[in-house]
Amino acid sequence: MRAVNSIIIVGGGTAGWMTAASLKHHFKQRIDITLIESSEIGTIGVGEATIPTIRQFYRHLGLSDLDVIRATRATCKLGIQFNDWHKPGSSFIHPFGVYGQSLKGTDFHHYWLKLRKKNMATELGDYSLGVALAKHNKFTFPAINPPSSLSVFDWALHFDATLFAGLMRTHAEQNGVRRIDAKITHVQRRENDGFIESVQLDYGAHFSADLFIDCSGFKGLLIEETLQTGYEKWTDWLLCDRAFAVQSQSIDVPHSYTKVNARPAGWQWKIPLQHRDGNGHVFSSQFMRDEIAREMLIKNVQGELFHEPRKIAFVPGRRKQAWNKNCIAIGLAAGFLEPLESTSIALVQTGIEKIRSLLAAAQYNDSIVREFNETTLLEYERVRDFIILHYKLSARDDTEFWRYCRAMKIPDSLQHKMELFQASGHVVNYRWEMFGLPSWLAIFEGFNYLPDAYDAQVDLLDETMLAQNLEKMRESLVRVVDDTPHHHEFIAQHCAAPDFA
Repeated sequence: MRAVNSIIIVGGGTAGWMTAASLKHHFKQRIDITLIESSEIGTIGVGEATIPTIRQFYRHLGLSDLDVIRATRATCKLGIQFNDWHKPGSSFIHPFGVYGQSLKGTDFHHYWLKLRKKNMATELGDYSLGVALAKHNKFTFPAINPPSSLSVFDWALHFDATLFAGLMRTHAEQNGVRRIDAKITHVQRRENDGFIESVQLDYGAHFSADLFIDCSGFKGLLIEETLQTGYEKWTDWLLCDRAFAVQSQSIDVPHSYTKVNARPAGWQWKIPLQHRDGNGHVFSSQFMRDEIAREMLIKNVQGELFHEPRKIAFVPGRRKQAWNKNCIAIGLAAGFLEPLESTSIALVQTGIEKIRSLLAAAQYNDSIVREFNETTLLEYERVRDFIILHYKLSARDDTEFWRYCRAMKIPDSLQHKMELFQASGHVVNYRWEMFGLPSWLAIFEGFNYLPDAYDAQVDLLDETMLAQNLEKMRESLVRVVDDTPHHHEFIAQHCAAPDFA
């Protein structure tokens, strides 16, 4: 076993400071933690949309939802609205929450599949409180003790990533994390085993540690440039490899969801904050030139731009080993898919959680390293498959990009999941999978990929009674939405940032 008494985190930003804050909070004085970052090196900082797990993360640190919303000028996110993805003019919402109520131990969607086929049920989103609230731009906190599953929904945040990183830094430093503002000029490896021994800084000092965590972004200063771990590219399935990002003036009240609009060779996002909007155009360089993508973004942003659009180039894929020797890669250093389902920060979080769990005894061996790498691989592959699904199921054929996506061969793991759903209406959920049953249903239904099959137990119940139950569910959600405040009213009343209150 190798003891861990000291950790050096290389790189700040959201990934670095989340890691520092969480590990120091967890291990306290047991492990000495130092973070090295250079104020001269910028961070990516466009990941402003999250999924609900972020709230578990900062609550573990003792921060409340309202505290974080105020500090990061955040708004609330009930899901993602996909416009023009299935075909031009189409729109659906992928919510954070469940659909309907299960009956007699059978999942709701099996009843819905039967009735929808007979035109006795409306679209799936009509039975989701999260979707209903988002469509009307309403928001309130979910009930602590919901009266039924129909009242269950979850939510996440749109926040200023720079402000969130600052919040994490404050928490980390208050708990004893040491920050060094410097550039790393050299990484020293041990001769006997190739482990990282120390890092040399631009002012000449050397710092050593038992464990190094690489949060240096795409660069992968330790995991790749030093250890040459290797990178597995997923560019055959995930074609988008560029983005232009720009902040703009808000011209209307913030929506309680993220908007993503399909474009000829990719898609565009709009993320509303209390003080501005975040915008970006993600595209494939194989099918669109940079200057056209930039102009398309500018043309489709309504408010005044605060700066020149910033170009970001990336290669979809993952590091072949997230933990190599005595170095763990977190965040962009570990891999990147694309921001479509707001998974970047969530993958930072799950990486940190695995470190906390596997390093519980402040020591590690090869078995712990292998477990970390195997579970990280599964997690990345399952997020990858979920994102690929959005492209594969599109019925668009108006550009070469979308025609390629429709025809491309997909991973066997995704093919199996799609075929299983078509054959039985069953959505299989695996361990280490970020997106559960409701999320897969949202995408399947949003792209009209629906099976004729459903659970045979459904046929044991009276069809008319089922239809009446579904209608009562839908009507009850309408009443709840009517009694819920608008999103901007909720923000103004409960959690406006101090300079916007």
